[in-house]
Amino acid sequence: MELEAASRPIAPMCLRSRKLQRMFFVVFCTAVVLAGFTSAYLPLGGRPLLSTRRRLTQPSPSALYTRLAAVAPPVERQRGKKNKDKGGKKEGGGGKKKERKRDPLIEKYSKNWETVVGVECHIQLDTATKAYCNCATKFEADSPNVNVCPVCMGEPGSLPVPNLKVVEMAAKAGMALHCNIAKETKFDRKNYFYPDTPKNYQITQYDIPIASEGYIELPPPLSKRVGIERLHMEEDSGKMYHIGGDGSAVSSDYSLVDFNRAGIPLVEVVSKADMRSGEEAAEYGRELARVMQYLGASDCVMAEGSMRCDVNVSVRPRGRSELRTKVEVKNLNSFRAVQQAIDFETIRQARIYEGEGEEGEVVRQETRLWDEKAVMTKLLRVKEGEADYRYFPEPDIPPLHIEGSTLEEWKDALPELPYEKRRKYAEEWGVRDDDSRLLLDDKAVAAFFEEAVEAGKQEYGLDLRSAAEGVSRWLLNDIAGFLGDKKASGGLTFQDLKMTPRRMAELVALQEQKVINSKAARELLRDLLTSWEGSVEDLVDQRDMRSLNDEKEIERVAKGILAAYPDRVTAYKNGTDRIKGFFVGQVLKETNNRADPEITMSTVLRLLDEAEG
Repeated sequence: MELEAASRPIAPMCLRSRKLQRMFFVVFCTAVVLAGFTSAYLPLGGRPLLSTRRRLTQPSPSALYTRLAAVAPPVERQRGKKNKDKGGKKEGGGGKKKERKRDPLIEKYSKNWETVVGVECHIQLDTATKAYCNCATKFEADSPNVNVCPVCMGEPGSLPVPNLKVVEMAAKAGMALHCNIAKETKFDRKNYFYPDTPKNYQITQYDIPIASEGYIELPPPLSKRVGIERLHMEEDSGKMYHIGGDGSAVSSDYSLVDFNRAGIPLVEVVSKADMRSGEEAAEYGRELARVMQYLGASDCVMAEGSMRCDVNVSVRPRGRSELRTKVEVKNLNSFRAVQQAIDFETIRQARIYEGEGEEGEVVRQETRLWDEKAVMTKLLRVKEGEADYRYFPEPDIPPLHIEGSTLEEWKDALPELPYEKRRKYAEEWGVRDDDSRLLLDDKAVAAFFEEAVEAGKQEYGLDLRSAAEGVSRWLLNDIAGFLGDKKASGGLTFQDLKMTPRRMAELVALQEQKVINSKAARELLRDLLTSWEGSVEDLVDQRDMRSLNDEKEIERVAKGILAAYPDRVTAYKNGTDRIKGFFVGQVLKETNNRADPEITMSTVLRLLDEAEG
């Protein structure tokens, strides 16, 4: 293993040897645990190590990058027979981004085999400082190893101090997931070595998590309850960069470690094995992300690593209750990847059990990686048994007691959560399930929607259902379409738009009151989104787009149009019914889209029926 030089504090001579340090540490920790101490100083060189407040001098970023040889075992590419390779590729959609219907191979194997899925999600909490020290959590990607200190780097004698904001966020997350919250909890050490773990252990929670036994309700059309086994607090590791080869740990020439992320607070949410398909697991992840986003606990952007999901997948014969060997799949950076990986594993494992795999191939307890490009899982390592992390209580952090009054205060401060909003949208506002899901996917859009609906009721006299229908239609169709067209929108985001909830409500009200028609409203939309900051009614008057509802005036214009196109009138009389749309369009054009479409249609049809063919 090759290491770049990095400046480190010099230990006292009596413990300059790494071997002696480790021996002393093991003996000391054992004594602390047996004695039941909750915190201690390490007496090195005849004085407490923390008697001085001197911090490490920050080396240059290049010196702090740690260079490591790749340590992962070789990847084994699981190949089936030729005719089965085609099926595997088809299942994954060939790496295309377009969503497709459920793969026929899933339908085939699901007839006899039931998929059993559990999901483990690590979610970064949005705090200003790390979990056990005062290092900032925000950093630039091109400035490695700047937010580090003796605590998060595991320097001997440094003592962690729990961030109480992390405890509050974790407890609130547990409440939002209907969990039981532990008034008495504690922290534990999970001992393991990996290059991105500077302390060689992780401060986590083992047997007394802060929250347990909760559930998530998946939204329609799935409408299923998924159990939450536990939610616990822990700290993140550093981030590894694999240089050379294809950028993977296996083929790279060397690896770099950035410890800025080490010590950032996480909650791990472990589901029960209640999901039966990749679709359910993906929707579980989306709903969990929505809950955390609405709490303000995390942005849960999988592509940026603030939410990471691992799945455990097994299959069993339908109608049987006993579980078979499970396979863990990692490296899932989107909910689409979660669904694809589970579907792939369902097919792979079912084939093996049916004798269609490679000769001698069996389903083993192993960890596999999802390969986004190949659209398949690949073997990372085989698990001979459950890992022994030698958990023991964290000796430097005393047990945590949370007062009942504090828990009540946190519970009262919970915002309205996605499942509560979804219920309100459906029962009180009449919003369709599909529309609710789209609105709630973005916290800012949902807030805009609700404010606009309330403004429609309070300021413009609309009933809630009419306001909700009108606002959701504009948001999900026209405005979403405008933002999706990068050329038309100029790359604007939803937050960049000039449209306010109040103007949105006014636009809906003017349509409801037939002051403007839908075609005119769409012509006004671009100005309302990009530049106009006055009232909608002022823009209508400036553009002279008030609806023309005078039937006599519309009839006068329509007669002139029919007189100008006698051949088309004859064609209509001879059975070409679609020509009526031409006449309606001409009337609207002649009136600058001001003519009421319904009055125009009825007038045109009456005049056509009265005309001589």
